[in-house]
Amino acid sequence: MNISVIGAGSMGSGIAQVAAQSGAKVLLIDKFPNAIDKAKQKHQKIFNRLVEKGKWSVAERQKVVDNIHYQTDFSNIENCSFVIEAIIENVEIKKSLFQELEALVSEDCIIASNTSSLSMASLAASLKNPARCIGVHFFNPAPLMKLVEIIPAIQTSEAIKNQTLELIKSWGKITVLAKDTPGFIVNRVARPFYGEALRIYEEGFADVATIDFAMTEIGGFRMGPFTLMDYIGNDINYTVTETVFKAFYYDERYKPAFTQKRLSEAGFLGRKTGKGYYDYNESAIKPDSKKDPELLEHIFWRILVMLINEAADALYLNIASKEDIDLAMTKGVNYPKGLLQWADEKGIAHCVETLDRLFDEYHETRYRCSPLLRKMKRDGTTFYN
Repeated sequence: MNISVIGAGSMGSGIAQVAAQSGAKVLLIDKFPNAIDKAKQKHQKIFNRLVEKGKWSVAERQKVVDNIHYQTDFSNIENCSFVIEAIIENVEIKKSLFQELEALVSEDCIIASNTSSLSMASLAASLKNPARCIGVHFFNPAPLMKLVEIIPAIQTSEAIKNQTLELIKSWGKITVLAKDTPGFIVNRVARPFYGEALRIYEEGFADVATIDFAMTEIGGFRMGPFTLMDYIGNDINYTVTETVFKAFYYDERYKPAFTQKRLSEAGFLGRKTGKGYYDYNESAIKPDSKKDPELLEHIFWRILVMLINEAADALYLNIASKEDIDLAMTKGVNYPKGLLQWADEKGIAHCVETLDRLFDEYHETRYRCSPLLRKMKRDGTTFYN
């Protein structure tokens, strides 16, 4: 199978690697020669390391190398049956690219976007044949992260949806179907992990080290929210939050935090700049967290119940199935367990009562309880039993 990946950044090069490892012939295209050179060097380094570790043979490495062709133009793209873009998150630039691609590829070629939050309906509308457009959202790093969100636009045909699902599964990925709404599943449901942690910090209830410790020690998360924001980059994380906030007509649940905005404006972006919520310079002393069990449990539960509420609302609004919501959060962002499963274990009534208590305290709609959770409490039902 011949496919094209447009954009040779970390995401595009990762998608190209995934496809090539699965036997596809890949054109990795970027108009900037420097980006192509970097992607090629990155692939060589990764592939050589896999051979050194004994995970690949020399022959296997060569097969993957031969499957990727690097170029700065659209030559030979007409032979591709699947094209996916992984360029800048700008709707107008993506639309312009889609129109250019449609004029070059065959009529039955699938045109996909790796967007993490933009409207697929809007992108599809830029095409003469919007039925062949679909969202295919990989997670970074694409070769390691198993989850891929599949997002049909309202114009996407059933045949294209099914072909795309089969293709991505054949690449060894776990797929979940999501409705075309801001943030899809993961970037929507995960917002409170950052937002509520920032709110707790801004209130002076706990410092960043204590909040992170609560989520890793009590909750079992691999990274605390502030460590993760520093890893992602505060500029990127803030922009995603702001985008989702605007897309949801300024719903308070997705409101960005001034703390993160100021860090972004100051250039304190996290690991990549050496300073964010934490100082990453060699001489820096890692801050200690408080070890008060009651405090840690309170922090963990407040953030978790907001995550559960968001997951429940996603199910209530038919964004995805309960199985796909839980799968997306465990495989897409490595949560220790599915949020709806967690809700069953903690108790639906406990979730509702906590949210009502927060709402009574703050009188902010960010703490409004999902109608689904309230109904489940009244009916005495759970998500899975």
